[in-house]
Amino acid sequence: MQASALGDADVQTVRYWLYAPGRGACMWEEFYERGVMGLGWHQLGDLSEYATKEDMRQQLLDTRDDNTSQTNSARAVWQFANEIKPGDVIFVKRGLKEILGRGVVTGDYVYDPEGGEYPHLRNVSWKRRGSWRSDQQFPMKTLTEITDYPDLLARIDAFFDDGEDEEAVDNEETLPDFPEYYSEQFLDEVFMDEERYDATVGVLRAKKNIILQGAPGVGKTFAAKRLAYSMMGVKDASRVMLVQFHQSYSYEDFIEGYRPSGQGFELVKGAFYSFCKKAADDEDNEYFFIIDEINRGNLSKIFGELFMLIESDKRGPKNKLQLLYSREFFYVPRNVYIIGMMNTADRSLAMLDYALRRRFAFVELSPAFDSEGFRAYRAGLVNPRFEALVREVESLNRVIAEDESLGEGFCIGHSYFCNMDADTCTDAALASIMEYELIPMLKEYWFDEPGKVREWTDRLRRSLR
Repeated sequence: MQASALGDADVQTVRYWLYAPGRGACMWEEFYERGVMGLGWHQLGDLSEYATKEDMRQQLLDTRDDNTSQTNSARAVWQFANEIKPGDVIFVKRGLKEILGRGVVTGDYVYDPEGGEYPHLRNVSWKRRGSWRSDQQFPMKTLTEITDYPDLLARIDAFFDDGEDEEAVDNEETLPDFPEYYSEQFLDEVFMDEERYDATVGVLRAKKNIILQGAPGVGKTFAAKRLAYSMMGVKDASRVMLVQFHQSYSYEDFIEGYRPSGQGFELVKGAFYSFCKKAADDEDNEYFFIIDEINRGNLSKIFGELFMLIESDKRGPKNKLQLLYSREFFYVPRNVYIIGMMNTADRSLAMLDYALRRRFAFVELSPAFDSEGFRAYRAGLVNPRFEALVREVESLNRVIAEDESLGEGFCIGHSYFCNMDADTCTDAALASIMEYELIPMLKEYWFDEPGKVREWTDRLRRSLR
């Protein structure tokens, strides 16, 4: 049901960065006053002119004489120009143990040829500044993403929990200007008809919790993010959080738990707890917590006492429960929606806990080869071999759906064939999809029926001849 299996860059969830504004933070005051963050490496020129990170590294090797590989420098400038997005959070550091401020990125990369040693700029809405000392060292690099380091992120974020010794910054007019995103944009990008979209939105608003389930490649992650943005009306990454469950994911990761620290153990808040607190402070806006592979985790263990609190009629401060470790009374805000995703073709996964199943509505996403959107996309490519391969996959899906050991939950999704245009839809690209994605899947589906694997392998290959 989508144009791509992967999210576009401008709809990724919020990311967090540690940033040093010059050697010894020498540019901090100037950048703070200008509402920007800047980066050196002026000898590179306009960073948007480089196609790859390796191109940047080679240019640094040619122009700098410090006998290093330039790998970290190239990564920093590449991330600054290409990976940081509006809505990302920047923590300013000085040295290895001091935090100076926090801000939210509001603009794309800009090259200022008159900017002297710091010509690479992004607009930032600086929210706080001050001085906070950490008991543990930060990375030495100028720019470091810390999104995937929840313990470090929690320690830094804790500095801003109270307002003492901080200067609040009134930047109401410089908040990120996120693009509008409504049902029209959703229906343009996701291969779903309007009636199904309206029904999905209706059940999510009523139930608060849904699970998008379907076969591999039907675009569950793509649809989940865009469903959230269409309901919010904007692509505001700061109000969407994506996590992935797995066998080791726990209550301590999700809600709260004790983690080793320099002094022994400290209580660290988990992803869902922090997200709910953020939503509770912004009741006028909707927030969406997306859980990929929701049935891979031990759900009773992960949700704990929140089993009850996620029900739509148990939301809000009147329905508080005491948390396991902190003994804090906690509730799930009414403006938080949970979207889970589940792959119906993974035979290794247990069925969902019935107590949790009752608290979710289930929306089935199917291969959308016959949707109006995919037919238009398919016709626009004007590629006979693409047409032949897709027709063969449609036939294959009918066989899979009728197979008693498989069924519709194992059909091949359309997203394997998306994100192409007339230039990229080549014979080599189609052969790669077939040989390295579809055929290995068939070998797993029919591991005990090699004859059927050979038959469909031959049919798929013939479609490209």
